Amino acid sequence: MKKWFIAVISALLVMTTFTVAFADNSHHNGKHKGKGQGKGTHKIELGVERLMKHEKHLLGGKRVGLITNPTGVDSELNSVVDLLNNDPDIHLEALYGPEHGVRGDAQAGQYVDYYIDEVTGVPVYSLYGKTRKPTPEMLENVDVLVFDIQDVGTRFYTYIYTMALAMEAAEEKGIPFVVLDRPNPLGGEKIEGPVLDPEFASFVGQYAIPLRHGMTVGELAKLFNKEFNINADLKVVEMKGWKRDSYFDETGLQFVMPSPNMPTLETALVYPGTALIEGTNVSEGRGTSKPFELLGAPFINSTELASSLNNLNLPGVKFRAASFTPTFSKHSGKLSHGVQVHVTERTKYQPVETGLHIVKTLKDLYPEDVQLTSFFDNLIGNGWIRPGIENGMTVKEMKMRWGKDLKRFQVVRKQYLLY
Repeated sequence: MKKWFIAVISALLVMTTFTVAFADNSHHNGKHKGKGQGKGTHKIELGVERLMKHEKHLLGGKRVGLITNPTGVDSELNSVVDLLNNDPDIHLEALYGPEHGVRGDAQAGQYVDYYIDEVTGVPVYSLYGKTRKPTPEMLENVDVLVFDIQDVGTRFYTYIYTMALAMEAAEEKGIPFVVLDRPNPLGGEKIEGPVLDPEFASFVGQYAIPLRHGMTVGELAKLFNKEFNINADLKVVEMKGWKRDSYFDETGLQFVMPSPNMPTLETALVYPGTALIEGTNVSEGRGTSKPFELLGAPFINSTELASSLNNLNLPGVKFRAASFTPTFSKHSGKLSHGVQVHVTERTKYQPVETGLHIVKTLKDLYPEDVQLTSFFDNLIGNGWIRPGIENGMTVKEMKMRWGKDLKRFQVVRKQYLLY
């Protein structure tokens, strides 16, 4: 009896193991897609890992300056600061922090001063303080500059301009510039939105690229270097195994917050469009647990706004009436009403067009209350969309107007794609 019982249990265990293995294999082959929100993960090798395994000669015997923040980690979440500092073949000379600082503890727009890093004893210079470009004094003892920061795939995210300005400084000093490549969290296939008009260049849009550019930081570095005549001695340490159609949750990597108001991949998904709300007097959700997903103001009727937006039947997105009280930034401490943006099918979702529909709908519903500021022009990258919204221009008409520039950029972009 006991032998029979044991045999049955063993058979059941074998069947269970086979079923689990088959299901797991199906998931990793992309058969478990849910609602278009993921098709399984595959492990990639990051630029920092390729550097430490195969490309250390780029830094060996040189005094290294490192531009990074908390996202500069390998797949085991080891900091690139520690990896370089603890390697006997590498001499870490200086650290440089972008907006939000090396440790990511500064809010948007907050200046960071010079200090000594407590862990390494290495001096830390701010590239978001008195200067945004490394000065000759900051680079005095540096033989090579390294950049390792996670971007979020949107033109007005400032880290890519910190990179470009540092490339200029490296070229002026005559030292190499090394970019450790990382994935574009939004994938590397889709591009969206108007290409920046150079007349509206700023630190939230320095070069003529579209709002959603579909490139990695390494690819952008190559494009900036040649197309905009930086001419640095540039080396990109490429990733291995990254697929252009992969969103970040399909890479096998952990999402580390690139900045205080970019807590999740969901935030990054909506950011190319809903960050346009920063150019209005409506809250973009800063000071809440859902920045850029929650949008609102005290004068808005949340049910009316949600209904109006849902009636547009925009692809891959739904809007839920929501109320919230920001703890800082716009309407701080005031009960605000609006919507939460829910991406239901990200492969169909068009963040830039969605963002413009939101701004236009807000202006149409509350013409006396909603104000668009000049900062909106810097974010959208031109001077014609703001008056267009105010004068009844449709998003379809906007898209037609920026279409030719977007196609021209796509041709240029192809020359610099690494994957």
